[in-house]
Amino acid sequence: MTTATIFLQSAGASSTTTLVMMGGMILVFYFFMIRPQQKKAKQQKEFINNMQKGDKIVTIAGIHGKINKINDDGTIELETSPGSYIKIEKQAISLEWTAGINKAVEPTK
Repeated sequence: MTTATIFLQSAGASSTTTLVMMGGMILVFYFFMIRPQQKKAKQQKEFINNMQKGDKIVTIAGIHGKINKINDDGTIELETSPGSYIKIEKQAISLEWTAGINKAVEPTK
């Protein structure tokens, strides 16, 4: 075998290994970064669509309140204190903080 033949054979193995490694890295990025973000976005969308009047929520700005009215234009009327209302976007509601505050309020058995 000539030196050129040996070089070409080793280069072919190297490119296959590189291709497999690149594919492995893409899979790792997908399963550890992209897929969890898609799942979280889906949960947030379901949470926003299932809100009802009277639910206690927390906004991403940290404002606590109770839903007084859900409007058709993508906003809600939030009662922050008795008789005090603000109008906010539905997208401004935090799933994590709302779940945390509602979990803390639930009585333990």
